[in-house]
Amino acid sequence: MEDDRKPPKANGGVATATVPDKDAAQASGDAPAQARGAAEGADAIIHSAALVSLWQPNPAAFQEINVGGLEATLEVAKSLGTPRIIYTSSFLALPPAGHTAPLSANDYQRTKAMALAVARGAAAAGLPVTTLVPGVIYGAGAATEGNLIGRLVTDHRAGRLPGIVGADRCWSYAHVEDVADAHVTALSRTLTRREYTLGGVNAPQMRVFEILRDLTGAGLPRRIPFAAASMIGWIEEQRARVTGRPPLITRGAVKIFRYDWTLDSLRSVDELSYRIVPLETGLRSMVSAR
Repeated sequence: MEDDRKPPKANGGVATATVPDKDAAQASGDAPAQARGAAEGADAIIHSAALVSLWQPNPAAFQEINVGGLEATLEVAKSLGTPRIIYTSSFLALPPAGHTAPLSANDYQRTKAMALAVARGAAAAGLPVTTLVPGVIYGAGAATEGNLIGRLVTDHRAGRLPGIVGADRCWSYAHVEDVADAHVTALSRTLTRREYTLGGVNAPQMRVFEILRDLTGAGLPRRIPFAAASMIGWIEEQRARVTGRPPLITRGAVKIFRYDWTLDSLRSVDELSYRIVPLETGLRSMVSAR
């Protein structure tokens, strides 16, 4: 990210800060000063940075980025008296549908749950923190680990997807443009809550591929049983430890796929003018952009 520009002005006249990339700042040996310099004079900070990954050779990176990055941002905002902080969390930091406690299935989920607790604690202590919790974000963009639906669709269309785990488990699909619009709205609107969910259409995972079949003619992927997926995950984890290459799946990911992850976004619709694009419409635009 750029670190040598003054904060840009958003449409609503809000000056927002671009905090320097953590690795670049550390390389210069002046991370705190650079972060403070980026945020000075800003009316708001949006903290959306995160390490989204199934696995990393250095697991401590999840803690440093997902928790430590937020803590550093909050400290800078507190010292500067920044009047508004928007933190982007993840649905995986919440409990699964019908449960009361979040999972700790992998390092990403564990540290995002910890970071959500940090954000809630800061808000309770009086910092002007608003947390936005998106569902499964999908839309046009690179097929990275942070773009799960994009990767699955790309791999399936290319014949590289062996199958899906938890085909009948429900997810909440949030289109990337709707999520981005909600962040912009949260910068300037008077809000009554400290936390808002940004879900979307709640539907089984297989529904994505049924729509893809209608749009492209692609067949449905095979269903991989949980037991078989867990065994494959164990094998992939051992391979990753030996080779240093990321696993295709992990036992932690399989655990996540065992649950439903539906979200209720009605409050966001009311207070953030959040819109929920039909899944068919969002997937059609995503496919046409690839």
